[in-house]
Amino acid sequence: MERRRFGPSGLEITPVGIGTAPIGSLPGTWWVDWGPQDEPDAIRAVHAALDGGVNWIDTAPFYGWGRAEEIVGKAIRGRDDVLVFTKCGTMRGGDGADFMDLRPAAVRSDVEGSLRRLGVERLDLLQLHDRDPRVPIEETWGTVLELVAEGKVRHGGISNHRAEEVVRALAVGPVAGLQHEYSALSRQIEEGILPLAVERGLGVIVWAPLASGFLTDGFSVDTLTPGDFRRTHPFAELDLGVLRETLRRDGGSVVGGALRWVLANPAVTGAIVGVRDEREGRQLADIGSAL
Repeated sequence: MERRRFGPSGLEITPVGIGTAPIGSLPGTWWVDWGPQDEPDAIRAVHAALDGGVNWIDTAPFYGWGRAEEIVGKAIRGRDDVLVFTKCGTMRGGDGADFMDLRPAAVRSDVEGSLRRLGVERLDLLQLHDRDPRVPIEETWGTVLELVAEGKVRHGGISNHRAEEVVRALAVGPVAGLQHEYSALSRQIEEGILPLAVERGLGVIVWAPLASGFLTDGFSVDTLTPGDFRRTHPFAELDLGVLRETLRRDGGSVVGGALRWVLANPAVTGAIVGVRDEREGRQLADIGSAL
């Protein structure tokens, strides 16, 4: 499978990576309900994708409030063929909601928890998960760079932040790459983030390149479990028949076409694709090899 240089980090990543938000799903404990997820199925999904050549995983403490990281830790135990990317800063509120806390102590606490759940000594990429307007980005980024110097993190990245905040972080020290939502249905980053990434030589990995499943073959809202968040997603109101058919013609399948579309942008290094079982893990590896 092709490998692409991820910004100034020196990391070489495959064009697709394993997304883990869906495998963190545990109805009743996390508001982003993807329906029930069997842990052995999730582990087999990760193994199938890695065995097929995918070489990176993107996760976060937020996904199932640690469940996704714990599953990833079990799946990668004893393997040295995978780069582990995670995030920090999303905290659980007492009412079940979440909030951002990017103060230095919170970032350090999140990193220690991730290292423990993942069973690794160092994170290949630590990303600020979302914006925290209460904390200057300079303060947070200084903490990330301290963690790099201490050997707990190899590289730092920034997710879901504004372009001007990325520029401010760059003034403090190196940023390996950015992570943002990007798909044929969500193109907001074309105006600011992607041009900045090209200008500054930053890597970009994109989440929801398949629009949370709406740009996949055979997708139907009617088949989702009652609590699945996609039932009330804005995309559920769209008629996507023509777009899906166009993507299918371009990529041999809707999934293949949707991934080719995002990866055709010269700023995009890799696309995160969630997998939930062995079949989906194999499919991800097959599509990644064909891109």
